[in-house]
Amino acid sequence: MTDSKKKILEPTRRNFMVGTAAAASTFFIGRPKAHAEDGEIVLKFATVAPSGTPWSKHTSRLKKRVRDGTDGRVRIKVYLGGALGDENATISRCRKRGIAGWAGTTAAIASIIPEFAAFELPYLFPSLSAADNVLDNHVTGTVDKMLRKAGFKLLFFSENGHRSIGTNFGFVKSTSDLKGKKMRSQQHDVHQNTWRALGASPQPIPVTEAMTALQTGVVDGFDNTPLFTFAASWFQAITHFTLTRHSYQPAMAVMNLDVWNSLPKDVQELIEGDIKAESAYGRKKVRAIKKQLISNFGAAGIQVHDSTSSELKAFASATKPTHKKFTNKYGSTLYNAITKHL
Repeated sequence: MTDSKKKILEPTRRNFMVGTAAAASTFFIGRPKAHAEDGEIVLKFATVAPSGTPWSKHTSRLKKRVRDGTDGRVRIKVYLGGALGDENATISRCRKRGIAGWAGTTAAIASIIPEFAAFELPYLFPSLSAADNVLDNHVTGTVDKMLRKAGFKLLFFSENGHRSIGTNFGFVKSTSDLKGKKMRSQQHDVHQNTWRALGASPQPIPVTEAMTALQTGVVDGFDNTPLFTFAASWFQAITHFTLTRHSYQPAMAVMNLDVWNSLPKDVQELIEGDIKAESAYGRKKVRAIKKQLISNFGAAGIQVHDSTSSELKAFASATKPTHKKFTNKYGSTLYNAITKHL
């Protein structure tokens, strides 16, 4: 298909294209309403999730559904592994219509909608089922409304999962073990305040730069899920992994709202699917490999400690003040909507 036949869905071609690879797959926003029968529509999606992860499989499923449902007239092109930039940079780019869609953590969206970081407060959700119930049955409407106000359309939820601590110095069984340690942190202050409450010195570093920081000793460790620890190869820079499970990190897929509104109804329906079914599918894929990932630490020569109930209780007590810090700074509306159902 020639370039002249492609549906144009972007404000300025010159500002968006980066090299020949981007030129070959750029989508544009030209007319107020796109029609699938007019020509090929290519929608760029960005994520830091690497190839081979449950996230990449989920986006492949979405790509196939849209391609098959439109006989190839609409294609979703997913850039994995931070190919278009880190989470904060790409969610900002999505908001400005530089890319059509985005998939990532609530912490990254909190760079635009600060209240979303409430989901990642330490020891907020008592169980995975409690988190699922809150997200699927009690706050979906609120989340979608907040996203629309910021210029996004919610597609579905998924998860990164429970974050725990990887180190190059030993296990973390108490806050004293983190005293004086520099730990890689996500950039939102919820994560930085959590590290401070645990006794560490947080170092906010983008995902795309974290491996270098670990390898060069800029930081002594990090927190993330076992899934991401292996997917991003961060396990290569640690000797110990402590299952603190201190923060449950939801994730979601969104689209730029203007791009979404420019698409015909049938294409919208194909992309959106059933939000509960899509969310359940994504979580199931992530959780299915959880035990295997823990086993993989041993195979990689990394020691694992599953925190005891007394250790978890002490961590929860130490980090509880971060909840109040959050509501004082960002308000309690979303926080209360979450906690009243826990």
